[in-house]
Amino acid sequence: MLNCVRPTFNMDMWPLLLLLVQLCLCSGYEGSGQYSYGDDEEWYFRTYQGTPWCAPIKYVKHGSVSCSTPTGQQHKNVMGTRCKIRCKQGYETQSSEVVCMASKRWSSNYACQEVRCPKLNMPVNGGYKCSDGSYFNSRCEFFCAPGFGLKGQKTTTCQHNKAWSAGVPTCVDMDPPKIKCPNLKDKWAEPGKLTARVTWDTPEGVDTADGILTDVVLKGKPSKSNFPEGLHKLSYTVFDRAGNKGSCRFTVRVRVRRCSQLFAPDNGYMNCDSDGDNYGATCSFKCTGGHELSGSAARVCQYGLTWSGTETKCSPMNINVGVRTAAALLDQFYEKRRLLIISAPTAANHNYRFQMTNLQVRQEGDEWWEFDAPHAQCGLDLRHVTVIEVVGTYPAQIGRIRHTALPPGLALQLRLLLRISQRSFQMVLVDKQGTDKQRYPFPITAAELFTTIDTFPLRKDEMVLQQEAGQTCHS
Repeated sequence: MLNCVRPTFNMDMWPLLLLLVQLCLCSGYEGSGQYSYGDDEEWYFRTYQGTPWCAPIKYVKHGSVSCSTPTGQQHKNVMGTRCKIRCKQGYETQSSEVVCMASKRWSSNYACQEVRCPKLNMPVNGGYKCSDGSYFNSRCEFFCAPGFGLKGQKTTTCQHNKAWSAGVPTCVDMDPPKIKCPNLKDKWAEPGKLTARVTWDTPEGVDTADGILTDVVLKGKPSKSNFPEGLHKLSYTVFDRAGNKGSCRFTVRVRVRRCSQLFAPDNGYMNCDSDGDNYGATCSFKCTGGHELSGSAARVCQYGLTWSGTETKCSPMNINVGVRTAAALLDQFYEKRRLLIISAPTAANHNYRFQMTNLQVRQEGDEWWEFDAPHAQCGLDLRHVTVIEVVGTYPAQIGRIRHTALPPGLALQLRLLLRISQRSFQMVLVDKQGTDKQRYPFPITAAELFTTIDTFPLRKDEMVLQQEAGQTCHS
């Protein structure tokens, strides 16, 4: 017969048994930093009201624990037990040492909590993003809005001392404004001018940052200006509020249409307006004394770069003395030559001989000197003066233009037309328009004659042209 043995327990071992069960059953939660501080401690407090034991500190997450009892007891959770808490780098605890108090609770929270740095300030015109918020080892990277650049460290890391490794950088406007200049302007000069009016729209600057710009400044002539021939470099400049400079450059080219160069004809001179050979320029031609113009008196440079009209020539003047009337004779000199008609009753007339001698002079500076016939003729030709002599009385009167004889009838008509007496000496000065300008009953010097002619308005213009052409009677 089997005998059953009832197991017996020593009542003194009951608390130890309960402690072992508690050690097996108690559990914490991951990431709390502690396993037996909250519920275990409360359980111990209710269960062992008469036993001064705290919940045992079995494990400190992210740290370590070292406990010592007041009298060296085996269990490290009796009243008075002191536990030193050490946390890993980047973690901290509320107190580095906790004590099991009579209340069966530890003196403070002993969990190792992750170090947390102060919240970062948001940079103006920028921001940041972090790998783990403000916790230990979290790496934050700063960025700026378009048009701005970072001034300072780009990244910062939360350190174990609760400080960031670098300060918050600033976002500064570092991007210069953009401005686009007009395209190359290529213009042709206007007719008769060496300039062209060039127009363009003023460009506008664009700022990628705050959009605030100064006025656009132009270096060079403004739009709607007249630009001379050649290449002109211009630029626009604009600044943003941060002082960044944006600029662009462009050029204006003005071209002039030009004809082939014209030259003054032999025995003549040329006067051109504008630049002389540009599109629209007009060149006028005149012949020296004793020559008459053939071809075009004026030629214009045309758009097709050719000259209007025909080639200009100055040929020796051919006087037709075979005309039937004195008026027809004088018409040949109209707007071409001045006339000095010298009339005397005989070739032996004292005034006549004296007058012809006085015309044999030349000019030296501002003075007139008697000299030989060629120089006297130069002074007359310089002033476009033709001398017509009428000597004798009807019907034996004769006339001549230098070496060409006038028919007696034509000489008589000339005296009658100009109302010149055939019985006394008389001299008549006629201008290029056929006007009777001056009459002389007595001989005059060449200086007096030339001085009078030089006061004529048309003669003043001639003198300017002759001076430019270098025409003179000096030897």
